[in-house]
Amino acid sequence: MKKALKLSLIAASIGLMSACGSAEQANTPAKLDSDADKQSYALGASMGTYLKKNLDSNAEIGISLKQELIIAGIQDALVAKSQLSDEEIQTVMQALQQQVSELKTKEAREAGLTFLAENAKREGVVVTDSGLQYEVLVAAEGAKPAATDTVEVHYHGTLLDGTVFDSSVDRGEKISFPLNRVIPSWTEGLQYMSIGSKYKFFIPSELAYGSRNAGQIPPNSTLIFEVELFDIKKKAS
Repeated sequence: MKKALKLSLIAASIGLMSACGSAEQANTPAKLDSDADKQSYALGASMGTYLKKNLDSNAEIGISLKQELIIAGIQDALVAKSQLSDEEIQTVMQALQQQVSELKTKEAREAGLTFLAENAKREGVVVTDSGLQYEVLVAAEGAKPAATDTVEVHYHGTLLDGTVFDSSVDRGEKISFPLNRVIPSWTEGLQYMSIGSKYKFFIPSELAYGSRNAGQIPPNSTLIFEVELFDIKKKAS
């Protein structure tokens, strides 16, 4: 119900701000004479700022809400005369949440496909049979790890918009792991590398986390990793 409430507040905010944003009211600032006045105003301003960001994000993916009905819902709720029961409100808001999720997932996938199609044309980018793309930043010669080996690496992972979702570089700590226990793109990509090399991987969502939520990684996200290989520990016979 918390998510449903959040979405309902978001929906209410855009309608309220639009309906109440007339020039006359803009020229009549709220009176903030007492601490209670300021506290009330601060609460409203904080909610409005947060909710507007969410609503702007939803508007970008095509979610359209009727402002007059948003205001009507607020007014009815304030006098405890909502035309929908709590159960109906929850059902409607869950459906809205699902719609938002599906549209954002579709948008992320389409953005990833467009990016990868263009990126594949760049000089120096190699596209493998699986769809993984990589670029050699620092070349090195020597043995390469097998899928059963353990590797020690530094990595820096970002989304297409540059958001950093994980980085051993930023933490200042290398990480070791068996190569067959990570996402498929890493299992494949690291096997092209020698110790001392540094690669940049461009990873389709299906070779990463697919339609799952993974921490700061939204569903269907194309990922970009810079990976530097420091050591290979062969699996004991």
